[in-house]
Amino acid sequence: MKNSTRAILFIFMDYFLSIISWFLFYTSRKLFIEKSYFELDVQFYKGVIIIPFFWILTYTLQGTYIEIKRLYRSRLFNLTFIGTTIGVCVLFFIILLDDKINSYEKYYYSIGLLFIIQFSLIFIFRLIYVTIQVIRIQHGKDYFKTLIIGNSDKINEFYSELKSLKKSTGNLVTGVVLIDEISNGNSLEFNEIIIGDIQNIESIIKKNKIEDVIIVDNNLPTNELQYLLAKVSGLGINLKIKASDFDIALGTIKQNNLFGLLTKEIQFDPMPLWQKSIKRFLDLSISLISLIILFPFFIIIAIGVKKTSKGPLFFLQERIGINGIPFKIIKFRTMYTDSEKNGPQLSSSNDNRITKFGKFLRKTRIDEFPQFINVIKGDMSLVGPRPERQFYIDQIAIREPLFLQLSIVKPGITSWGQVKFGYAESVEQMIQRMRFDLLYLKNRSLALDFKIMFYTLITIIKAKGK
Repeated sequence: MKNSTRAILFIFMDYFLSIISWFLFYTSRKLFIEKSYFELDVQFYKGVIIIPFFWILTYTLQGTYIEIKRLYRSRLFNLTFIGTTIGVCVLFFIILLDDKINSYEKYYYSIGLLFIIQFSLIFIFRLIYVTIQVIRIQHGKDYFKTLIIGNSDKINEFYSELKSLKKSTGNLVTGVVLIDEISNGNSLEFNEIIIGDIQNIESIIKKNKIEDVIIVDNNLPTNELQYLLAKVSGLGINLKIKASDFDIALGTIKQNNLFGLLTKEIQFDPMPLWQKSIKRFLDLSISLISLIILFPFFIIIAIGVKKTSKGPLFFLQERIGINGIPFKIIKFRTMYTDSEKNGPQLSSSNDNRITKFGKFLRKTRIDEFPQFINVIKGDMSLVGPRPERQFYIDQIAIREPLFLQLSIVKPGITSWGQVKFGYAESVEQMIQRMRFDLLYLKNRSLALDFKIMFYTLITIIKAKGK
């Protein structure tokens, strides 16, 4: 069963059970808490229509419907408990608090009753489904197509360990990537296996629809590990590294009831789904409001651009966005036309290609304002690593493969690298700025986004853009 099919089934059952939950809550509340005559009034029907959608939205923002195949029972309990608790509190303040009840004690009974009914119905269905799913995986009837990376000895050792487990982990070894030559007359313990190398890792994963990648060699060279992380970070796969004794001693290994292997999972993006949803909402609302408020100001800028040099008002250029997808970035033109007739060139502080008015726009970062349109279109975010051209990405990736990891998130109008470092005038400076953006990527949160936007605003006010 595909992940999309599982998600649809979960959503349908959550919706159906939420209707039953509201019916049971409404009737029980009328009969046993308020001890009044029960009838299906307007409020009941409003609840039947609206509240199930509210629950689906709550569980969606929480990330419940992502990777349902990987759910295990303890995580399932946490998701259902936290999601239901938040939802009940919201419904209480929006709906129940306005009801006419003689005592606050009945409020407490109502909120408790709603939680018990909603949680019980939803959790029981989910528990049954996930239990069946876990049993299927443990018996090898369902699995994750897995690619193993390491030297031949480590791969054979890991494969033997995998086969010795009493219950399947769900990892069906589909292929291996060797980092050495098979030596000493050894051979891999596989039949009809796909063998490739790290340089082709991306095509191997896509072609064979790999779901899990497990690195079984703790001594993988740093440059190869960086290349690997960069290449797989935007592919939506689950990447794990076999735990070392040091990891076990530090207690960094998280186990669950489904997986029996000592591996640690690499998290490419630490931002929770609910924060990503809020981030997108803020992107759209702030960008739309900004375009409306700044429209008269844009007219003044347009006059300044057109009066100080010949050429178009806006500068459009192809940049690389999320998952390597190209898009056209929109900026107020700050350079004379045909400034790159001899090929791509990075600008500098004393660049004679920049107009006098353009220097002002760059110092205040006003030239970036039209990118609010890119944000509304979905090409960019308010905060994220600055988008680069493929020409420079290719150069940087040779020296710093980790740069490719930045493509797992949308590029931004402003970034931590832009705040701390400013405009880059060379590939070397782009690499230095990249380190700040990687730091942002590994610590991404709404709080950090607000901090970056605050510092960007200070830069605009003080006109200290580098």
